[in-house]
Amino acid sequence: MHLPPSPAEEAVAAELADVRPSLGPSYAAALDGARAAVLTRLWRALAFEPLPWVVGREPTSDGLALLLAGGARLEGPQPDPYATEPYVSELLLDGRPHRRAARLVTALGLPHGEQFAAELDGCTASLALSRAGRPTGEDRAPQATWEWEQRVVDGHPYHPNCRSRPGFSVAEQLAYAPEHRPVVELGLVAVRAEECLVTGDWPQELRDAGRVLVPVHPWQAAHVLKQERVRPGAAGFAAHPLMALRTLAPVDGGAHVKTALSARLTSSVRDISVYSIETAAAVSAFAQDLSERLDGRLHITRTLGATTAYSPDLAAVLREPPEVYANAAAGERVLPVAALASFGPARGAAWRAEFARLALSVCLRVLELGVALEAHGQNLLVVLSADGAPLRLVYRDLADIRISPVRLARHGLPVPPLSGRLVTDDVSVLRRKLFGSLLTGALGATVGSAGAFAEALAEVAALPATSDTGALLTGPLPTKALTLMRLSPGVPGDQWAELPNPLVGG
Repeated sequence: MHLPPSPAEEAVAAELADVRPSLGPSYAAALDGARAAVLTRLWRALAFEPLPWVVGREPTSDGLALLLAGGARLEGPQPDPYATEPYVSELLLDGRPHRRAARLVTALGLPHGEQFAAELDGCTASLALSRAGRPTGEDRAPQATWEWEQRVVDGHPYHPNCRSRPGFSVAEQLAYAPEHRPVVELGLVAVRAEECLVTGDWPQELRDAGRVLVPVHPWQAAHVLKQERVRPGAAGFAAHPLMALRTLAPVDGGAHVKTALSARLTSSVRDISVYSIETAAAVSAFAQDLSERLDGRLHITRTLGATTAYSPDLAAVLREPPEVYANAAAGERVLPVAALASFGPARGAAWRAEFARLALSVCLRVLELGVALEAHGQNLLVVLSADGAPLRLVYRDLADIRISPVRLARHGLPVPPLSGRLVTDDVSVLRRKLFGSLLTGALGATVGSAGAFAEALAEVAALPATSDTGALLTGPLPTKALTLMRLSPGVPGDQWAELPNPLVGG
């Protein structure tokens, strides 16, 4: 059934008619698919997250019914916790069909639901815009890693806010979002050295007469900082946006630049905390030492330098590009795991099983040593041979790992001079960090369904045993309760749900 556009969808169409009318027809054609994609993600959340207003769940002849506080009943198809292709076109609330995620949330009348519904409406329109500009089959195949990153059109594989970009106009999405393949000109803000915190080696070309030059994203310059403070970037600061949007690869090569972007993308504001800058050099040095224990199977990109003007709105990190860990002469290349959906060999069951063995054996070993990586599809990359076989892993962005001093000491590893949120010996926190990113995130999204996930994990029991393997083999798997978190603005930190484990049948 054809649906008239929602307010957000209509607004995007109107802006598109002004700034890129050639995309108008493909945007309109993408709307139905975008609606189903967002509704599918929402149904996963409703079916599995511990939402306080869902008081019961019961099977039906063809799916699942949710019993809601107040007596309402919401029905949908059998939920697949690992599906990435849209399979929900409508849900029934007391028998009435709902085909838009935003209108369903509004009809449910949830606490804090009004803001969430607006985000879902904007996300649906933004997702359709992203799909409208996707490459056609006639385009040249990606070569560089940044080109593969830009093939990730749909954003987060499971978050209902997968393409939520409040505060971005259509023109800004076209100018800055990676899936539209722009080149972005970064600016610079000069800050007196005594007013800056610098860790690591900040390059001389980003210093000027006693001042530190901080790279600034143009969206940040326009909406958060005073434009007059921002000077044009130095040579080399035309850059390709990566999957994270606020992290970019300079056109002329060299270090990737992670910029502060004080906008809510998916569910988090993407500024850079002073704590992240304070700890950047120590964490990077520690991670390099750790990687030497892993027989060359895991490389961790180095943080080269980091700086902040003691403000989360004005900070930047320079990071080693992952391509340095691939032997280009031998035909090797590096792909982020989130881009594997566009890589033909990764659709085969044997390839998926081989990759799952590699990822799990390495990441479980790192966890045993004392570090839980946030190994989701954006942070985790795989080095491929010339014929496409997975060889080893690359991990980037150390800002949200977890480090266990007790585990490090158990293995005779030095404990880095750190305190704060990165440091914990809580086993549940460590396992949630890794399992919730690697298993119910990266690997689940790579295979794309519960059945394929079970097949890919079939040989996990044969992996070398660690103190964490038993939890992986015997219980449900953790995942962030992303919708619960969006509907709980007063609750700090992550909240969690449990998903059926294909290794134990539920």
